Amino acid sequence: MSLPDRKYEIVLLGATGYTGKYCAEHIVKNLPTDLRWAVAGHNESKLSTLVDHIKSLNTDRQEPGVEIASLRPEDLDALVKKTKLLISTVGPFHKYGSPVVEACARNGTHYVDSTGETPWVLEMIRKYHDIAQANGAIIIPECGIESACSDIMVYIIVSLIREKLKAGVKDVTATNSVLTSLPSGGTLATVFGVFDHYGVAQFIESSKPYALSPVPGHQDELIPLLTRLCGVRYVPDLGTLTTGIAASVNTSLVQRSWGLLNRGDFYGQNFQYKEYATTRNTLTGLVTHLVIVFGMAALAIPPVRWLAKMFVHQPGEGPTKESTAKDRVEFKAIATADTEGSEQATAICGYNGSAYDFTGVLMAEAAISIVRDGNKTPAREIGGGILTPATLGQAYVDRLRNAGVELEASMLAQ
Repeated sequence: MSLPDRKYEIVLLGATGYTGKYCAEHIVKNLPTDLRWAVAGHNESKLSTLVDHIKSLNTDRQEPGVEIASLRPEDLDALVKKTKLLISTVGPFHKYGSPVVEACARNGTHYVDSTGETPWVLEMIRKYHDIAQANGAIIIPECGIESACSDIMVYIIVSLIREKLKAGVKDVTATNSVLTSLPSGGTLATVFGVFDHYGVAQFIESSKPYALSPVPGHQDELIPLLTRLCGVRYVPDLGTLTTGIAASVNTSLVQRSWGLLNRGDFYGQNFQYKEYATTRNTLTGLVTHLVIVFGMAALAIPPVRWLAKMFVHQPGEGPTKESTAKDRVEFKAIATADTEGSEQATAICGYNGSAYDFTGVLMAEAAISIVRDGNKTPAREIGGGILTPATLGQAYVDRLRNAGVELEASMLAQ
């Protein structure tokens, strides 16, 4: 069945999970009312309860279809053949995501997900990029808070410098300036599970600079030893920064976007990207850095993971909507043009809501951009494969802005 003849435009797999519910609610309230879509999962009762809930959010929209499917290959093949695109929130992705990506790649079905598991993404690139590209499937992992916000923010700041100066960018420094959300049970289960599943060598390999990029990048500038040990630095216009818990994940994806977009020529062949988190002062920055470094090291020890699992939310659970009502997610960046004048630009990506609400928005808007924006995206020009949010280009930026995301870039006065 060709894509135009498929029953649905979008199927949301894992719709009854914590992040899946946010995504379903955004689809109902914000995506076009003529959208043909469905929710999918293995529990018909939970899916029916979800449909009853979201029907009340927008009475102008016909209710979604309900598709019952397991992760068996035959079920997944049948499911993905019914839709142009599948959104998956079924994690941990290293445990449940691989057969879904395989089914979409083989059947030419587009795909987005909310993973932040870099070793798994590297594995998917090696296994399924060529298959997906051969079948015209646009596969975009890490299309949630990790790492779409960083990725699309870099895209708009590079685009601005290209427009204003006709030049590339030699470096972008970004910071997660505001993040008030607490982790859900699914996020915590993923963190523990990744350490259970992958060995140290796989972590090291996927953490190397440009590990996800299709073309080799150049060596980053050396960071002074004291700065590396303390994890704290000061950047004008961004403030005091420290180690960010998701910085390495986001950096890997931004570097893949660099390589995918004209093999590095669009961002610039001298492009470098560094990401941190904003902190109040040097002392709190040092403490944050040490907690992250030693915390990650501790999670590599199985008994520590076993003990930690006893004190966290279970998958499918998370902070209540009431407790996240005043949450905000915000990233900021400073870019330096690769010119004699080293002109600079600044960018912001912000959203008033929880990280999981924001993830639902990011995935849903990416999905509708893929199925409705036709040949307006660089992803179409690339021809498919394991791609990134930035490859959806300006069409995606415009949709995010219309959905309430603060996404702006401007040149700094010299």
